[in-house]
Amino acid sequence: MKIILTGIQASGALHLGNYFGAMQPAIEKQNVPDWQPVYFIADYHALTSVTKPGDLRRYTVDAAASWLACGLDPARTILFRQSDVPQVHELAWLLSVVTPMGLLQRAHSYKDKIAQGADTTHGLFAYPVLMAADILLYNSDLVPVGKDQKQHLEMTRDIAQKFNDRFGPVFKLPEPFIGEATGIVPGIDGRKMSKSYDNGIPIFGDEKEIKKAVMSIKTDSTPIDQPKQIDGTLLGQLMQIVNPAAYPDFVAQAAKPGTGYGDLKKQLLTEIIARFQPFQEKYRHLQAHPDEVEAILRDGAARARTLAAPVLEKARRATGLSL
Repeated sequence: MKIILTGIQASGALHLGNYFGAMQPAIEKQNVPDWQPVYFIADYHALTSVTKPGDLRRYTVDAAASWLACGLDPARTILFRQSDVPQVHELAWLLSVVTPMGLLQRAHSYKDKIAQGADTTHGLFAYPVLMAADILLYNSDLVPVGKDQKQHLEMTRDIAQKFNDRFGPVFKLPEPFIGEATGIVPGIDGRKMSKSYDNGIPIFGDEKEIKKAVMSIKTDSTPIDQPKQIDGTLLGQLMQIVNPAAYPDFVAQAAKPGTGYGDLKKQLLTEIIARFQPFQEKYRHLQAHPDEVEAILRDGAARARTLAAPVLEKARRATGLSL
């Protein structure tokens, strides 16, 4: 049995980048024979940006409800809250003793967040070590990541190799899975779609919220009576991701004089709403019944701890902490 693992931070409403970059490819893997999907809500990681306990609890339930509404089957997958498997922190410490400072200092994500004004905390700096523990604790074989997260997986492999070199062959080296079209989903401002940039398009917002985000997508100043070049633009990239089949007609419509960017944004809005409408009813039900979500998370955590226990014990024996 091979393990596919991914996690989503509990730091705000989930958006198109979360869905197409991680959730959709991960959910598709739940039906592949001989694969065990292991998916978690990263509430420990979220503490680097979420400061209010009520927000963290709400974001955690929201993230789990979103996974379940979008098709995750808890009978076929292991879905859990990261903090319900505290062994991850013991492993993070064992990994930290072999992790060079220089490796962490080269992390693109850390440098980017500092440039954006984030506090220079140890949690933010050591984020890749905890991420490595998340991955290695379950003997993961495959990790769906966006192109911007590929470096973190490479760091996980480096840390695992350094541990193995010092203490013996404890960890397998996981491989990344990057979707060709959705490695990086752009936000409405052109940067990577991210909750920290506040540039996302929510997948479960009401129509007014989604419309506001879509109508704010950055475009150029081409006059309405001129044809629009859509290939390579934000609008074009998002339409290709949301509904590839509709993209040729979208390009053709954009090339017609008299079609404005507002018209094109409305077309994209229609596609987004249609794409996620089938999930809305279940999402609303789960939001109204958080006890159902909690039961699934508790069951998933018990199964995750069963996977984690022998891996952590092997690491403890290798280091001399256990006999």
